[in-house]
Amino acid sequence: MSAEASGPAAAAAPSLEAPKPSGLEPGPAAYGLKPLTPNSKYVKLNVGGSLHYTTLRTLTGQDTMLKAMFSGRVEVLTDAGAITNSYGTPNSARRCGWVLIDRSGRHFGTILNYLRDGSVPLPESTRELGELLGEARYYLVQGLIEDCQLALQQKRETLSPLCLIPMVTSPREEQQLLASTSKPVVKLLHNRSNNKYSYTSTSDDNLLKNIELFDKLALRFHGRLLFLKDVLGDEICCWSFYGQGRKIAEVCCTSIVYATEKKQTKVEFPEARIFEETLNILIYETPRGPDPALLEATGGAAGAGGGGRGEDEENREHRVRRIHVRRHITHDERPHGQQIVFKD
Repeated sequence: MSAEASGPAAAAAPSLEAPKPSGLEPGPAAYGLKPLTPNSKYVKLNVGGSLHYTTLRTLTGQDTMLKAMFSGRVEVLTDAGAITNSYGTPNSARRCGWVLIDRSGRHFGTILNYLRDGSVPLPESTRELGELLGEARYYLVQGLIEDCQLALQQKRETLSPLCLIPMVTSPREEQQLLASTSKPVVKLLHNRSNNKYSYTSTSDDNLLKNIELFDKLALRFHGRLLFLKDVLGDEICCWSFYGQGRKIAEVCCTSIVYATEKKQTKVEFPEARIFEETLNILIYETPRGPDPALLEATGGAAGAGGGGRGEDEENREHRVRRIHVRRHITHDERPHGQQIVFKD
């Protein structure tokens, strides 16, 4: 009874005395623990400042880097108070120091739980899942590596981008994209390098505004319209609108300005016109046949039942509505009162 009472006093002043003849060191008794078997020795780990308590059985149960570290095959780092055996492995019976692992401790608890149970709940965040995969690879926990890789693959397959915008790289590819979709198409051609003249002071800002408007429209109507970007065309900034495989309208945003014998390219930002044409193209969203009630109300029933359509109607269907800003403008800087000449 007196021997047991002396245990806490010994814990208050730990010493590094030689082992007693019986071969049992005073560490476990000093902490009030039951005698430990060789397979359940207690280990204290300091992983990047995160402290963990576990057993040698957990650390050496699977063929990982941790097993190599705590079976004597790999030298480990310890703090000043730790006592190691001849293999460089901490003497868990002493429990005087911490084994140091120079890694982030953020996911080490998950690593330990996997070694204990063989499975763990994986993080929902793709970023945290990637971080855990990196730690599992470092510690060579093969089962956890496979689980993380499978979870990341499933996320890539189930999560699609909110808005996918193809980039046109050739006229042939453009025709294939137009033929492969049943949605109306909005295409923005922006090719700033396609210019042999200098730009006006506001052109760069207006070109950027056109691109920003394209992105906003793509996010707003991504489920109903197909948006394409073209960087290879002849124009500098031009919007094209397609319905049922043919071009319906076009809005060209560039003009050439002649001022004091210097030619400049001006980029416009006709926001209202672009938005209007985008809404107009929605009528081609789903192929629809003629409405009999509408034909009757507009007097088109007889023409519809007459068999053929007139030439004017066919030409009207294939007509492209082109909206261009003033293409060529001459600014004459002659004295006030004399006429200024504009050329279209």
